[in-house]
Amino acid sequence: MMSYQEFESVISRYLGPLSEAQKEAFAALDGLYRDWNSKINVISRKDIDSLYEHHILHSLCIALYLKTVRPQDYLSWQEGKATVLDLGTGGGFPGIPLAIMFPGTEFTLCDSVGKKTLVAGSVAEALGLKNVKVVNARAESLGRSFDYVVSRAVASLQDFYPWVKGCYNKRILYLRGGDVAEEISPLISRYKLKDIDVWPVFGVLDGEYFNEKWIVDISRK
Repeated sequence: MMSYQEFESVISRYLGPLSEAQKEAFAALDGLYRDWNSKINVISRKDIDSLYEHHILHSLCIALYLKTVRPQDYLSWQEGKATVLDLGTGGGFPGIPLAIMFPGTEFTLCDSVGKKTLVAGSVAEALGLKNVKVVNARAESLGRSFDYVVSRAVASLQDFYPWVKGCYNKRILYLRGGDVAEEISPLISRYKLKDIDVWPVFGVLDGEYFNEKWIVDISRK
């Protein structure tokens, strides 16, 4: 089980020191999610003690990827020059940790399950995240596009991509586990996609949980 102090140490090592506001927000997540999880089960009860490693740090792997591999994209997020859709956000992952890390960037957290968006919206409000909008909807009903789409394994890539293929201008950043090659090959064939990169999270972060965890980067190019 990763404590908040251990989490902060890892994040500071890879992404730089957190501001006081960021520290307060990340530290508050434990109590907020424990309280909501006692009412609405958005995180497995046996997994809530691993919130910082399995959910918050995992979400921030997208930030780590951008800083390591796509520094120009990372800079645009830092400078608030990006819009991001988190589709299938559930209780707010990866959107809420990313919104804390990038306070200038606009995040729209979307889920079709109302009780999940209730949790995500309430957590964002409790933290005072002015850069977060939570919507209870399906992607195709949003009526707009975003620079980036992020998501955390809400479906296979073959199912997920059709939902968002018209929603992004730059990149899809998809947190996925297991054998992603099996999903990518038919995706390339069906949609004629040419620019898909796969980044191994376990190549950077230690811990059994991150074994076979990947970020799939689908570029609009």
